[in-house]
Amino acid sequence: MQTIYELITLEVQNEHDIEHDLEHKTLFSTPKIFDANGDLTKRWYVYYSYRNPKTGKLQRMKNVYGNANRFKTKESRYSILNVYKKRLLKFLKAGYNPFENNTQFHQEKLNQLSNNKDIKKVNVPLKTNPKIDVIPIQVINNISNTNSSLSINKAFSRAIMLKTNIINVTTLRDYKSRLSQFENWLKINHSEIVYINEITKKMVVDFLNSVQLKTSARNRNNYRTVFSSIFQMLEDNELLEKNFIKSLKPLKTNPKRNKSYSLKEQENIFEYLEGQDPLLLLYIKFISYNLLRPIEVCRLRVKDINVEQHILQFQAKNKVLKTKTIPEILLKALPDLSKMDGNLLLFTPESIGGTWDSSTISRRDHFSKRFKSVVKDKFELGENYGLYSFRHTFITKLYRALIQEFSTHIAKSKLMQITGHSTMIALDKYLRDIDAELADDYSNLL
Repeated sequence: MQTIYELITLEVQNEHDIEHDLEHKTLFSTPKIFDANGDLTKRWYVYYSYRNPKTGKLQRMKNVYGNANRFKTKESRYSILNVYKKRLLKFLKAGYNPFENNTQFHQEKLNQLSNNKDIKKVNVPLKTNPKIDVIPIQVINNISNTNSSLSINKAFSRAIMLKTNIINVTTLRDYKSRLSQFENWLKINHSEIVYINEITKKMVVDFLNSVQLKTSARNRNNYRTVFSSIFQMLEDNELLEKNFIKSLKPLKTNPKRNKSYSLKEQENIFEYLEGQDPLLLLYIKFISYNLLRPIEVCRLRVKDINVEQHILQFQAKNKVLKTKTIPEILLKALPDLSKMDGNLLLFTPESIGGTWDSSTISRRDHFSKRFKSVVKDKFELGENYGLYSFRHTFITKLYRALIQEFSTHIAKSKLMQITGHSTMIALDKYLRDIDAELADDYSNLL
């Protein structure tokens, strides 16, 4: 089905004028100009409603932007939008109906316009910029027509679809959830917004501010990251003119750090779990001895453990698949896996090797809650202590042991092979964050 917008853009170039006052038509509302109260940073457009034949009610149609927003003065925008408004009224009066197939109507108007060789430009007076006295008008092509008519929900769904096989399932689910929250917020606070091109920077800023006030700056930054990724995908696929999210700066945050356990605390926890929850203890040993993250342990399957070669493979934070050496101290703690189905999850709530119909995040959360009820409450540990603390604790142990035997550079080089950090800079930052590097006694200097 052809649209009216190409005709409007062409028609504005016609030298003939039409009346300002048209007879009221009950089928549609009089087109009006939205000027954002004179704010040139926002998008201006012509809007109108047409009576839906099914509901009998006036329904808001897609906005007419044309080329108005490329001009930076109020006079030029008002001039061009006034012409758009007049031409839209003309076509509506001539019988254009957005709820019907207008192919014949569209073609007739195109033929009329193409036969007029004088259609080249429209003169628009610019009081504030005398250097420009003519505004060129370009025909809106099929892509731009499609973009401006793409609803917010359809645009987001398209972007999510295009993200498939680029980001993992868990991240994709997070994207959908955050975009859904934004859509709901728009329906409450900007019910007049229908199309993706109508979303403004100010709207996104207001939403992000509401997230920050209700939750945290970190959560606000996470929303910003998701929006920027989605809007960039829309821009790259010519579904959006510009990704303005990139210009929004992330807020400074003070993340809570997981503290390392003291030697005594770690030994007491291990000893307690041997009798209280051996399954949880083995889970913690994968974090402690193989220095895996809790969610990486939850991804492990029986086939990922190669006992004969002393290696395991896992999906790491920033890589599809990674291989690590299994230290002898962990191999001794493992049960016999040789007779188990390789596709079984290594850790389930009740046993080693089994099925668990739950997402990776849910499985990680299960062990986090289990650790809190079994260990944290028992030992009265603060909120900065958790499963991740064991990784910090044992990396600190390794580094301090290595530094006693090797130079700093060699010690860090060996440690980097064990931890899996991709660069020395990343390892240095990590060691500083967990306070693994401590100065020697400096009493003699005082």
